[in-house]
Amino acid sequence: MRKLDVLIKFMQKLDGGSMFDPRLLRAFVMIVDCGSFTTAAERLHMTQSTISQQLGRLEDAVGRELIDRAARPVRVTATGERLLGHARRILALQTEALSLLADTSGTTSMRVAMPDDIATPEMVRVFAAFANRHRQVRIDVTTGLSLDLTRRYRGGEFDIVVVKEAAASSDHFATFPEPIAWFASADTGTLFSDPLPLVAFPPGGLYRDAMFERIERERRRWYVAFTSSSLQSVLSAVEAGLGLSLLPVGTTTGRKVRQSPDFGMEPPMVVSIYSWERGGLVGELTSEMSGILSARFLGA
Repeated sequence: MRKLDVLIKFMQKLDGGSMFDPRLLRAFVMIVDCGSFTTAAERLHMTQSTISQQLGRLEDAVGRELIDRAARPVRVTATGERLLGHARRILALQTEALSLLADTSGTTSMRVAMPDDIATPEMVRVFAAFANRHRQVRIDVTTGLSLDLTRRYRGGEFDIVVVKEAAASSDHFATFPEPIAWFASADTGTLFSDPLPLVAFPPGGLYRDAMFERIERERRRWYVAFTSSSLQSVLSAVEAGLGLSLLPVGTTTGRKVRQSPDFGMEPPMVVSIYSWERGGLVGELTSEMSGILSARFLGA
């Protein structure tokens, strides 16, 4: 359990009323520290009769005297000495809990979703800079397949979503073309015999459907040799020569793959960003994310 949760439960128990009421403990500790009811009352901004009553309530709850009132200066009894250390720790925990509850850092969740390859170091740096400017915001990022993310965004699960699609919906914040092409391993060549082995995303993946449509138009025989929801795994499978795959051109830089002459380029997909709000903090983050996408896909 997180430390804050423990402290909250502790404070709730204290609020329920017990011998460890922090007000009574604070009066007890202050009397001990000051050695005087009068001085303790002044420091706690209360009357001497009030602080005496609070100590009396604590002693009634414990069932024993905690302060030797006859001594000058007053001092703790044996029972009071045993309670004193615990009282100080309880008061310290209360102060820490109040401090944590007063801190708004990370108390406002902003839910963002995108395909795995959109969560680039540049995009994450935008999140980091935004979170540093707005300490109250916690950015919760989900990655996944575009069709599923679109469905969940429309269902209200996310504040901002970046998806890949054949064409942008009318309510998009911004949209950018993404060139796509067929790739095979650079080491094993690009020619495959029938049936063609394909490296694909799971059912519902955008590129998977486009692959099957193209293969069917070409009247070629095919089978799925490898499936993964991870773009990096798909790229690794193509590098290893497991089969052909339809991939975003921009994701293949530095990978041991090359375009297949059998199929080549396909009409581009689009990368679109959607947001439920155009203003406020959500609108601010959406605009900054759009800037990263523009630089990547338009070179702007």
